[in-house]
Amino acid sequence: MRFHAALALAACLAPTAAIFEDDAYHIDFHYALLGLPKHEATFFQKPYAGSKASLVYSISHNQTIGAINPKDGALVWRQHFDSQPRGKGHLRSGNEQDTVISAVGDRITAWSASDGRLVWETIVNGAVVEDLEILEQEDGATIDEAKDAIVLLADGSHGVKRLDGKTGRVKWTFEDSSGDTPFQVSTSPSTIYYISLHSPMLGGSKLRVTSLSPVTGKKLDQYTLNSDAEIGSREHILFAGANTAAPLLAWTDKANKSLKVNIIGTKSVASFNTPQDEAIEKIVLHAPNHVNSLPHFLVEYQTVTGHSAEVFHVDLKRNTVSKAYTLPELKSKGTFTTSTSDANVYFTRITEDEVTVFSSVSHGKLGRWTVKGTSVLAGAYPVHGVSEVVVKSGAATAVRSAVLYSNGQWALLRNDEIAWTRPEFLSHTVSAVWAGLPEEEALAQALAEESHRNLVSAYIHRVQRHIQDLKYFPAWAQTIPSRLLGSVIGTPKETTVDDIQQDTFGFHKLVVVATETGRLAALDVGSRGKVLWNIDLNKFATGIDFQSPTLKAFSGYVEVKDRSFEGSLLVNSTTGGLLSSTDTKIRVPLVSEGQNVVSFTLVDGTLKGFLEGQPTSEPVWSFTPAAGEHIVSYTARPIKDPVASIGRVLGDRRVLYKYLNPNLVLVTAVVESARTASIYLLDSASGQLLHTMSHNDVDTSRPIPSTISENWFTYSLTIDASSGASSRGYQLVVSDLYESPLPDDRGPLGATSNASTVQPSGSKGDAAKPYVLSQSYQVPEEITHMTVTQTRQGITSRELLITVPSVSSIIGIPRAFIDPRRPVGRDPTAHEQAEGLIKYTPLISFDPKWHLTHKYEVVGVKDVITSESGIESTSLVFAYGLDIFGTRVAPSFAFDILGKGFNKISMMLTVAALFVSVLFVAPLVRRKQINALWTI
Repeated sequence: MRFHAALALAACLAPTAAIFEDDAYHIDFHYALLGLPKHEATFFQKPYAGSKASLVYSISHNQTIGAINPKDGALVWRQHFDSQPRGKGHLRSGNEQDTVISAVGDRITAWSASDGRLVWETIVNGAVVEDLEILEQEDGATIDEAKDAIVLLADGSHGVKRLDGKTGRVKWTFEDSSGDTPFQVSTSPSTIYYISLHSPMLGGSKLRVTSLSPVTGKKLDQYTLNSDAEIGSREHILFAGANTAAPLLAWTDKANKSLKVNIIGTKSVASFNTPQDEAIEKIVLHAPNHVNSLPHFLVEYQTVTGHSAEVFHVDLKRNTVSKAYTLPELKSKGTFTTSTSDANVYFTRITEDEVTVFSSVSHGKLGRWTVKGTSVLAGAYPVHGVSEVVVKSGAATAVRSAVLYSNGQWALLRNDEIAWTRPEFLSHTVSAVWAGLPEEEALAQALAEESHRNLVSAYIHRVQRHIQDLKYFPAWAQTIPSRLLGSVIGTPKETTVDDIQQDTFGFHKLVVVATETGRLAALDVGSRGKVLWNIDLNKFATGIDFQSPTLKAFSGYVEVKDRSFEGSLLVNSTTGGLLSSTDTKIRVPLVSEGQNVVSFTLVDGTLKGFLEGQPTSEPVWSFTPAAGEHIVSYTARPIKDPVASIGRVLGDRRVLYKYLNPNLVLVTAVVESARTASIYLLDSASGQLLHTMSHNDVDTSRPIPSTISENWFTYSLTIDASSGASSRGYQLVVSDLYESPLPDDRGPLGATSNASTVQPSGSKGDAAKPYVLSQSYQVPEEITHMTVTQTRQGITSRELLITVPSVSSIIGIPRAFIDPRRPVGRDPTAHEQAEGLIKYTPLISFDPKWHLTHKYEVVGVKDVITSESGIESTSLVFAYGLDIFGTRVAPSFAFDILGKGFNKISMMLTVAALFVSVLFVAPLVRRKQINALWTI
């Protein structure tokens, strides 16, 4: 009893810091991600003309722009758009420029290449940028002068604009009213070519090229290439050159049997037969982008089993295209990259285990390296990349390539070594669950199996299990010296993927994540987010286009569901292997341990409850909000939410009994026209309405996050000034649930010996509703997500974790600061002070010490999940979205674990000195006692 009382007292202490300084960068980890880089918008570039080193610039498929240091893979800067803009993103940079220019949706922006600061921005209202190019060469322009941008518009007003490179001001505009589909622009010192797709009446598409004056934007000429027989859609167009380095238009037919090439500015079309040895799945054209490069290009042919390539030369004087040489087919997946040094062009062939450099002039190998393998890229092949090549005396002495691999890892190859990898596939994470490690999963399955046996059989099974565990004793005994030494000196052996095992404090937990691209991976939060395995779900469900996979964790495996297919996949949580639902070792219960009897889902605007495991049966209840309202979200109480005490002890030793219902669900409904939001508290077992709260002047277009834990729930609103409110602001509402407003009273069901979960009624048939005590607070920033910390026994005080995008941070608010029982308009009494209550203030400022992310800028967070650790004081936290972040928090301090500053060596020396002192002093004491007896 004294021990539990001490724990409870320690848990009530108010924390002063979310994370200690010496814990930063040790107990947490952060993946600052860009996303999967786009091939055509990724390049090496010096941040300014006098720079000695280059950076890797890219825009990802989720429209995030950034620069990566190729030395260590660190993020130098990035720009992320909160809302997903229309269209595809573009990123370009002129030679010897200190800015990079992006086009995302209707926004064209110039960023400082060294630090990502905004230089200028232009918005084209009512249109979307289809293409963006840099006007590299112009008469009278100096090398370091800001180069203008040429913008092609679509999806609204069609046409071409020229923007000033210094200010972004529009110099001229060419309007296209022909009805053609804009495709791309190409620049040269004398002409700008506007390429569009013209659709004849008989079907197919023709390429129409319009010549524009770079000075005035006036149309100079226009012609159409007779290509409708080959081009059925824009996917058949392989390449459209951006400048004089590759003034080409290339397309292929539906069967990939022939290659058509046109030199932009001419009407002639060269035709080449593609290799016919195997069926070609994809054709990729690689060409240089530096204006002083030789007009050479490479065509890559990808088959099911391998790839080959052909190199072509362009004679701009004769306007001819000719094939120079052929690179043989390799029976392995790979890709090619293009590099330029002065005017020379080099092609780098990258496969799973080899890097080879060729010159565009000859097929001879200038350099070849065998890539040293790594477990992160095991089984993955290169998809696309960019390279820089150093050539001396006709030989390639060095090459570095930023390559995207098929498993979503972005890596840099430096000659034969992998310098770094970035798990960019994690930027598309849409779902995540906590999963156990092998030891606890195996033990849980064994205990579950024993629970279904009789007493004798279960005992025999347990004895056999312990006998089998003896084979691990020698290996465990060998680790004792290293573990003891590491415990003393504080440098324990780092856990690796191969020897991961349950640690003493339970910090090594797995998080299994699913991405919208159909990848499933497991991360070890105790090893700074190390990726343990990474698989493609399509190998388990061939032909399925995964859209938004959802996960549910069980003992030893994870269930994967997606709306694109019926049923589910069962995947081993520790190996990533597929499990069969008929496997006798897997128990798929109708109601798993700790799971609610009734599950619920939103169907056509109505929340319906179904018996767990029977979602296709008739609903046991349904809830529809008030007329005109529609449900935007719902939040349930966590399945595992331990409660240490059923009541709250007041300062005068009386008790307020908590309303503890494991089936609570919080439903949010809005009316856009009236700008109102309603919060409904339901019992998910019976579907009965327990409590309702309504709010006016709410900006319903903004998120309304909510969470529920133990006997309290909270949500956040954005108050809209345009609807009559005095000012725009953000509110945080917190409500406590009690059985009765009176201390020492159990409410209407207090004297009842039996109660029904499905029909919670009192003696008179009325629903036993909780007493709700609410309070609201003003917060300085908008909150988009919220959750609550979890601990093993629920003794530790809970902490509200909120996501604040405006400061790119996750903040932990101590429960004491949002307690609805804080006295209003007066100082707390002595009894209230004994409870830990403080005076109510309407504004809650986010204390910098509450920021769990400290100096990290966590961007694009979609959700935050928490889990218990092996000790009561500590909760594990994992956030996912664009970035990945993990840490552990101790809301009531780490009262059950020694800190890093504790000097174990001094303690051991002190104990040893005391032991020696006792041995030395003991004979002296005995002698003194004997002498004292003789003196009496």
